[in-house]
Formats: sequence, C-alpha cells, structure tokens
Amino acid sequence: MKLATLKNDCRDGRLVVVNRDLSRFAEAPADLPTLQAALDDWSRARHSLAAVYRALQSGDIDGRAMAMEQLGAPLPRAYQWLDGSAYLNHVELVRKARGAQMPSTFLTDPLMYQGGSDILLGCRDPIAAGSERHGIDLEAEICVVTDDVPAACPPQQAERRIQLIGMLNDISLRNLIPAELAKGFGFVHGKPPTAFAPVLVTPDELGGAWKDAKIHLPLRTWINGQWLGHPDCATDMQFNFAELIAHAAKTRPLGAGTIIGSGTVSNRDASRGFCCLAEARMIETIRHGKPRTGFLRFGDRVKIDMTDARGNSLFGSIEQTVVKR
Repeated sequence: MKLATLKNDCRDGRLVVVNRDLSRFAEAPADLPTLQAALDDWSRARHSLAAVYRALQSGDIDGRAMAMEQLGAPLPRAYQWLDGSAYLNHVELVRKARGAQMPSTFLTDPLMYQGGSDILLGCRDPIAAGSERHGIDLEAEICVVTDDVPAACPPQQAERRIQLIGMLNDISLRNLIPAELAKGFGFVHGKPPTAFAPVLVTPDELGGAWKDAKIHLPLRTWINGQWLGHPDCATDMQFNFAELIAHAAKTRPLGAGTIIGSGTVSNRDASRGFCCLAEARMIETIRHGKPRTGFLRFGDRVKIDMTDARGNSLFGSIEQTVVKR
C-alpha cells in the first residue's frame, strides 16, 4: 500500500491512503489520524489501512483526486531521522573534495549522523537558503521507516522492522560543512530541512525490486529539466538497510517512526551520472583540474523520481525550486 500526509491546520497533517498510480486518495480510518499514530500501533493499523487501500484500488471507495501540492512530508516531523552513507563512492569523492582521506574502517563500520527531524519538507516545498555562497546542493536518497527496534538488534532481525520505504532530498550547504566538521562534532548549519517524496510504500509494492534489504532500481535526478544521473540503488551499496538499522540500534532502541536514510545514491560507473552536484564537481576536478559545474542557484528547479519497470512513479516525484529565504 501507499501512504501520504495531507496538509491541514494540524502540524502533523492527516494520514491518507493513496492508490497505486498516485491519482486518488482516501482518508485513513478516524482512529488513525496521522502516520505516526499508525506506526505506534502498526501491527493493528496496517490491516485497517490495507483494507482502505484494497477498496480504493478496486473502486469500492471513489476517493479524491490527488494534487501533490496538497501533501506534506509523509512524516511532517519525526521522532528520529538518521542518515547513513552506504555508498562509499560518494563518501570517497566528497572527502577528496575537501582534502580528507577515507579510513579503511569505513568498509566495515557505517557512517551515520542524526539529522534535524522537527521540520521535514513536502515534495513541492521550496529549498529555502540564505545565500548562494553557501553551496546549495541536492542529495537524492532512498530511506526506510521502522516500527519499534530493540537495542542491539542484529541485521537478520532488523529487516523485519522495515515497514515503509521512501525517497528524499537531503539538502546540503556544501560550503558550510567543512568548517563544521573541522570542529569534530557534526552537521548543524550545513543541513537545512530534508524534503521527502509524497508517498511511503510498503515493501511488497516494490515486488522483486526489493531484495536483500536494497532497492534494485535506478534513482533519477534532473536540474532545470537537464538530466543529472540515474545511478542504481543496489549497485555499490556497501551496507544494506538491515545493516544500517542494526548499526543505529547498536546501543539504544529505535522508536516507531524512525527514518533511516541510505545516503546519496552513487555508483562507481560515472557514466550513470550523479545524485548530487558535489560528485559531479569532483569528477570534473579529477578530469580537468577544476570543477565546471556550479552549485544550485536561486530559481533552479530540482526533480527526483524513481519508476518501476513499466515507467510508473513509485513514490511520486520530488520537485523543488530554490528560493532565497
């Protein structure tokens, strides 16, 4: 099934069930007003929501026409948003860009940071930045949402805690990040609010494309209508989502509604393009001695999407415009 959050006067919106082709939606049962409420009682809620989804698909419920502008992030605010960096090609390239080496431990120990989750953006919300000099960049990723995960949960059990899958734009301000990391702590100023695709889907919606806790499909990105890349999400993914969850839960439990990101999807085969501008700039530096691609500017338009084998959008597209805050 596919779930989304309709914007309303409440910060957390109204949970809705969306049909497979993303054209219509119906409100969730009254006792499940928000997605967080559903995740808090997922063993029961999933059956109620699945019944609405089946009725919407069959036409027993007519539903209402979908307008992406009406949707917020599926979880407009989350108790926890943890972003991994499972694609080591991306890690290596961005560290080269700031003159840092990649330790060998990165092959066995995932990178992960805790992002701001009090405000998460919808699929059509703008990318608001204070200055173009901050180095505004997109980072196209995939993510999973868990139910409750016990502390020290091993990867073999962690995959069963994945209840929903989605797509996001982990916006970065590249020129602010090096100074922050040099302090030896982590991101704050370099990571403005993250934007999410309109719907989250249950793993069964992906069919055979969901295997080994990875999505075996390309993630497509465009800037101002120009193709940026379509790297494959399973290729070169050093740590799958079960391993990322187990890493996050090593010393603490994870509450229902925890979002785990993959990090920027990246392939070593540069002919597949990129999911962020920092990688494109690093490849240009290696080939030509300096970058030729600039970071995002005010007025630029970003689009991120993932389609199935028939060309149907799985999560709905993220389409954002960069604006001055």
